[in-house]
Amino acid sequence: MDTVERATADGTITDAEAARDELRDALAGVGITLPSLGLDGPSLASDAPRPLVELGRCAPEVARRLATALRRTARDR
Repeated sequence: MDTVERATADGTITDAEAARDELRDALAGVGITLPSLGLDGPSLASDAPRPLVELGRCAPEVARRLATALRRTARDR
């Protein structure tokens, strides 16, 4: 991988980290924490990574709170 490809890969990963952080902050704003929220390791492993944000696992009550927040937002549109 040359320098340009590495810079592109680093930018892609940085963008995915920013998206993860934005989601974490937005969820925190409505009182929801997804403890496993992070980047998906295997999606970072190739020479040209295509990072995915891993939402991970949560307890059923957290899933219900998330569903309620999404429904409320959809209703308000």
